[in-house]
Amino acid sequence: MRIFVTGGTGFIGTHLMKRLAQTDHELVGLARPTSDVGPLREAGATVVTGDVTDKESLLQGMEGSDWLVHLASSFVFWVPDRQVYKDVNIIGTRNVMEAALQTGVSKVVHVSTAAVYGNAEWPITENTSVGPVNPSEYGRTKHAGDLIAWQLYEEKGLPLVVLYPGAVVGANDPKAAGRYVKNFALGRMPGQVVTGSMFPWVHVRDVGEGIIRALEKADNIGERYLLTAENITFGDINKMISQISGVRLPLLVFPDFMTLLSARLLTKLADLIKRPPLLDMSTDQIGLMRQGAMVDGSKAKRELGLTYTPIRVALEEAIASFRAARASESPEHAPAYAE
Repeated sequence: MRIFVTGGTGFIGTHLMKRLAQTDHELVGLARPTSDVGPLREAGATVVTGDVTDKESLLQGMEGSDWLVHLASSFVFWVPDRQVYKDVNIIGTRNVMEAALQTGVSKVVHVSTAAVYGNAEWPITENTSVGPVNPSEYGRTKHAGDLIAWQLYEEKGLPLVVLYPGAVVGANDPKAAGRYVKNFALGRMPGQVVTGSMFPWVHVRDVGEGIIRALEKADNIGERYLLTAENITFGDINKMISQISGVRLPLLVFPDFMTLLSARLLTKLADLIKRPPLLDMSTDQIGLMRQGAMVDGSKAKRELGLTYTPIRVALEEAIASFRAARASESPEHAPAYAE
């Protein structure tokens, strides 16, 4: 099959492309002009220059494809201009789904996030209704994008399958979860926050495998799959990071009111100086962490045959990857330049 992938140069996307390279599928990857297309080239994919906000580039790149994987999103919890959330997560998703209908792909796997559920009742399953409150613009706009995709499924027959991963962890993660692990393992955190908050976690390779299995499974159009290996509190995640890294766990545990106040102040400062908040302490990220979630990822095990990797393994690989990156940047590995 010919598979068109958006977001193939991102964290999940690079792991997915590496796994897809082991299959017989023909691969096409969408990439912005500024993206590092190395992961796409290494996977043997044809690279199409474009953007989810440019529908014409989607139509050209998607032409002749059998399947579509939509991974591209604005996955950040603070940006200088919040319009980017709507441009990518809502308008971009509409563009991708409409292009899929116009080019006649036979299956669309849209990768959403468990964050769309907001303050839904626990445990969250595929039948759970989305909660009325969502603390992050990322979660709100991803949900809005989902609604567009499901509307096109209902009204236009879009051949849709949607995956909802929890917090994705693994090697070479430049995003929120990866930076959280890195900051803790490097001893940068002055204290712990929202330690009692439960959160769903999944290994990045399991997400990639879930995407492929959702593509290859017959008769699953219209299905939702939550991808979560374990529900673990931030306090226990912190302990695992400490054990793996050998860095002492901060004894100071900030109360929630102080954490929320700090996040508000740091976010206001970030908005003022147009730089990300210190230690990612944005109101959106802290709000999502504090809200927490308990997710049931068993349907993917039953129906897709997915075997989840223990989260400790994901944390070990995450810590090993940034340590390797730091070692390669040390003076003895620095390149020599001629004068």
